[in-house]
Amino acid sequence: MTLTSQPMILSGRGVTAVLGPTNTGKTHYAIERMVAHGTGVIGLPLRLLAREVYTRVVEKVGVQNVALVTGEEKISPANARFSVCTVEAMPRETKAAFVAIDEVQLAGDLERGHIFTDRILHLRGRDETLLLGADTMRPILQQLLPGITVVERPRLSQLFYSGQKKITRLPQRSAIVAFSADEVYAVAELIRRQRGGAAVVLGALSPRTRNSQVALYQAGDVEYLVATDAIGMGLNLDVDHVAFAQDRKFDGYQFRNLNPAELAQVAGRAGRHVRDGTFGVTGQVHPFDEELAERIEAHEFDSVKVLQWRTKELDFSSIQSLRASLETPPTAQGLTRALPAVDQQALEHLARYREIIDLATNPQRVEKLWEICALPDYRRIAPAQHADLISTLFSDLVRHGTVNEQFLAEQVHRADRTDGEIDTLSARIAQIRTWTYVSNRPDWLADPTHWQEKTREIEDRLSDALHERLTKRFVDRRTSVLMKRLRENAMLEAEISVNGDVFVEGHHVGQLSGFRFTPLSGADGPDGKAIQTASQKALALEFEARAARLHAAGNSDLAISADGLIRWLGDPVARLAGSEHIMRPRVILLADEQLTGNARDHVAARIERFVNHHISTILKPLDDLSRAEDLQGLAKGLAFQLVENLGVLFRRDVTEEVKSLDQDARASMRRYGVRFGAYHIFVPALLKPAPAELITLLWALKNDGLEKPGYGDLIPVLAAGRTSVVTDPGFERMFYKLAGFRFLGKRAVRIDILERLADIIRPLLQWRPGQVNRPEGAYDGRRFTTTTAMLSILGATLEDMEEILKGLGYRADAVTAEEAAAHLAAQDTSAAPAAEIPVDEAAEKADHDDADSTSEEAASDGTATEDKPAVEAATADSSAAEPAEAVEPVEQKPVLLWRLGGRNDNHRQARGQGERRSGDRQQHGTRRHGGGEGAEGNRGEGRDGKRQERDRDGSKPHQGRGDRNEKRGDRQDRGDRKDRNNNRNGAQPLRFEAKPPRKEKPIDPDSPFAKLAALKEQMKK
Repeated sequence: MTLTSQPMILSGRGVTAVLGPTNTGKTHYAIERMVAHGTGVIGLPLRLLAREVYTRVVEKVGVQNVALVTGEEKISPANARFSVCTVEAMPRETKAAFVAIDEVQLAGDLERGHIFTDRILHLRGRDETLLLGADTMRPILQQLLPGITVVERPRLSQLFYSGQKKITRLPQRSAIVAFSADEVYAVAELIRRQRGGAAVVLGALSPRTRNSQVALYQAGDVEYLVATDAIGMGLNLDVDHVAFAQDRKFDGYQFRNLNPAELAQVAGRAGRHVRDGTFGVTGQVHPFDEELAERIEAHEFDSVKVLQWRTKELDFSSIQSLRASLETPPTAQGLTRALPAVDQQALEHLARYREIIDLATNPQRVEKLWEICALPDYRRIAPAQHADLISTLFSDLVRHGTVNEQFLAEQVHRADRTDGEIDTLSARIAQIRTWTYVSNRPDWLADPTHWQEKTREIEDRLSDALHERLTKRFVDRRTSVLMKRLRENAMLEAEISVNGDVFVEGHHVGQLSGFRFTPLSGADGPDGKAIQTASQKALALEFEARAARLHAAGNSDLAISADGLIRWLGDPVARLAGSEHIMRPRVILLADEQLTGNARDHVAARIERFVNHHISTILKPLDDLSRAEDLQGLAKGLAFQLVENLGVLFRRDVTEEVKSLDQDARASMRRYGVRFGAYHIFVPALLKPAPAELITLLWALKNDGLEKPGYGDLIPVLAAGRTSVVTDPGFERMFYKLAGFRFLGKRAVRIDILERLADIIRPLLQWRPGQVNRPEGAYDGRRFTTTTAMLSILGATLEDMEEILKGLGYRADAVTAEEAAAHLAAQDTSAAPAAEIPVDEAAEKADHDDADSTSEEAASDGTATEDKPAVEAATADSSAAEPAEAVEPVEQKPVLLWRLGGRNDNHRQARGQGERRSGDRQQHGTRRHGGGEGAEGNRGEGRDGKRQERDRDGSKPHQGRGDRNEKRGDRQDRGDRKDRNNNRNGAQPLRFEAKPPRKEKPIDPDSPFAKLAALKEQMKK
């Protein structure tokens, strides 16, 4: 066959182009013109639209006069005068008096455009031919078809851009458009949860399923339609608003943005006849820019420049000749050769199959192969798999004349199941559509009528099952029925169940929790207002009844949760907020406006009484302190600070106040449960889970700490009885203090346990060489080793203990085990039997309770503390850990001797003083530390009672003076204090400030301290 390259000669005589935007009545006009003729054919872009137009034509001329022809569906009455077809199913030639082709702008589509172009250029009606489409086709049609008549039809209603809205805020009678099945399903699911339900329309649905879904929407059972751009091709629906949930689509070759004309085609579905419509965007789509919106509103778009074209003069002499002819370029301006479509792609694959080449030996077989290649790929499978199916069909037709019946039966039977979910049923429908298409090729099957009926029956059954699954998944039947009733009747019956479920007309519409109503449907607009109106009648009475019950409720019915909510029988009714007084938080009521007047006042008053009672009960020691009338002067001020700090004060922060308290004032505070410890002034009764949890909440309310890291995480640790815990650097540090822990770098230790640790360390530093009964852990009167008792109360390992002691400001001297053992043996051998000083039991107890050595003031001088992690302190003092004399390395781990760290330790090491310790220092420098409570109890204290104080934040040291005379009397020999301090050889921090001598207090002769001092004086004599 010889192909010519002569220019195409085309004519537009007798052809009328009816052009305009959507909602101009073009399709309706074409139907009216067709039935005015004796015969006619109309081609439509989608089988969904073909089904709709078929129904409308049947209503006009009767079912016996109308045929429906699509790829997989044929209804062909014997004497049918009119045919409604998809464009692909239109005949190449016809004797019909009338021909119409709808949506001719699709001739520019990359995938299907060449088919529209062929029908536009060559298919003509005997009396009249109509081309229906967008006005963008005017120039190219006038160019290709000289003499064509163009009729412009204006839009019957206005189209307006309404911007961006959330999906849940879209108005009723809206269509939400997306371009993938997954996105369509996701949007429909969201609308079901929020607005009662949505109908779903996709091009892949069977006509039966699509019609059922559209009927659901048109009947008002649902107010929303979620669809692909299939609705843009002439489907007539009662849509007031079109919202784009996507503005990109896959066009068969790539993902791309829709152009303005394509957007307008879909947006134009809004509005019906003379009713105006709106369009906009939703979801993640950015709002349209002003220029684009104006172009869509005014229907101003770029004209179509070229049409996709593929030659109809095919050479079937061989497969290679056919392939070559398909590459023929167009000879007319305005046409471009189309990219390979599905049929041409299949041919390219089959041309490589040896069995196909062997069978396609004559023009008739090559033409048959090309005919089978037109089988649509409904299943959307890989091109090679689709080619395999075509190969099987071609082999059967060539060898046997028909498709193998057994093979066909197996394939059809495989699809004949209605179980499974939406995706499964959709896949089966796609599969059965393939065999429906095959059955509608009468020369392919031995019994085509049987298989047409069989495949149609299965497709209908699958379509009904898919509609049922779609409705079940995307439509809340009860809510949709309620919405319909709400539009018909404003006065609906409402009731509330005992568990707070609110029902309107028997439908569950919301939940009442406490004094707040939450609609389940989340409906806005008229539906939401109607639900609220129907519900308020029942809610008003229920609120009053609940207010009365809450007002009379016992405290056991109310509770404060860790998030600051006050719950009544489990339902939140109020929340706490910070106020100026940390112990008196504000109460904010959580109630709808229906709770008003006296009922609201009664609820608020009852909740406030409960909150005050709860705080005063759980935090009774603090409440009693805040109300104490027998505390005066400094004691009252210290109590105020203790309340403001929720039961814990670092002793170093109140050094001067504590020093100034006399014994009576201290005793009065002890009666309220206050303990004066070595490191803290605290209330032991608050170191329990319930008080600690409430204390943490009160602080968090005042300091916006509910969302800070670590909130509430330390209460379980306290409840588990842990005495120390590894710190988390991400936690808010204040939470450790609120839970009763002292932050010491890598570990935090419970406050009361630290005081017990001080009690264990104290006798180790009180012991002096030469005394008998050396306590376990005592070494030389100024250093000690860790003991089992220390590890036991802390629940720590030796490594943990090192971190804790470093965090408290102690420094370690490392000696060999042999050296330590020899030293202790020498000490025990030289001990004098009567060297111990008897101590009055009452005096010792007061000493332990009061820690009157002002340990906190002395301890804070230059040591690692909670604001300087222990690891830093250990690093800074690493040189101090070296022994005085170098020793040979041994296998045994060295023994750490812990001593009181001083501010000048590092400076002395730098000057080469190392571990020099003079006899004066051993005799005088540490002897007066007998009452020390750890490093924070004694560090920096001199004979004259002066102490150097440095706060945790590194502020300038200031001088303090102890009140040891309160506990031990005036037992010191004040005359030689200056000499003794001069002989300390730098063991204690130097004093850089002076303070006038403190006026001595008169000594109570009945005080245990006076008795102790007198006893010591007697022993000196």
